[in-house]
Amino acid sequence: MPADLFFTVNPGSPEPIYRQLVEQMRRRIASGQLVAGEEIPSVRELAQALAVNPMTISKAFGLMEAEGLVERRRGLPMVVASHHQKALRTRSRVELLRPALEKAAAEARQLELPPDQVLALFKSLLKTPGETS
Repeated sequence: MPADLFFTVNPGSPEPIYRQLVEQMRRRIASGQLVAGEEIPSVRELAQALAVNPMTISKAFGLMEAEGLVERRRGLPMVVASHHQKALRTRSRVELLRPALEKAAAEARQLELPPDQVLALFKSLLKTPGETS
C-alpha cells in the first residue's frame, strides 16, 4: 500500500498528529484491515508522503510498538504485531468508537441541535462516496 494512503493527518485538528496516527493504526488493526505480519511504511516514507516531521512519525511508531500494535525488526520494515491475527469482535470495535461519539454528542447538545438532525447527518457521513439510500 502506498505510504500516502496508509495514514491521513489533519494538521488543523486539536489532536496531535502522532496521536492521530496511533489511533488510525489501532482502528485499522481492530477492523482487520491490517493483520499480523503486514508491513507498514518506513518513517522516511510516511514523513515524506504526509509532509510531517520524521520525529513525529518516529514518536507515533514508538507508541505503537509500546502498545503492542507493531513489531520492530532489525534491518527490516516494521510489521503489525504477530498477535493481531483477525479483527476484533464488533463489541470491541464499538468501544473504540465510543469516545468520538461521546464527544460529538456533547457538541451536538451544546449547539442545541435536534437529535433527528444529528442522526441524519451521521447517517449521511457513514455512506461511502457514490452510495445512495
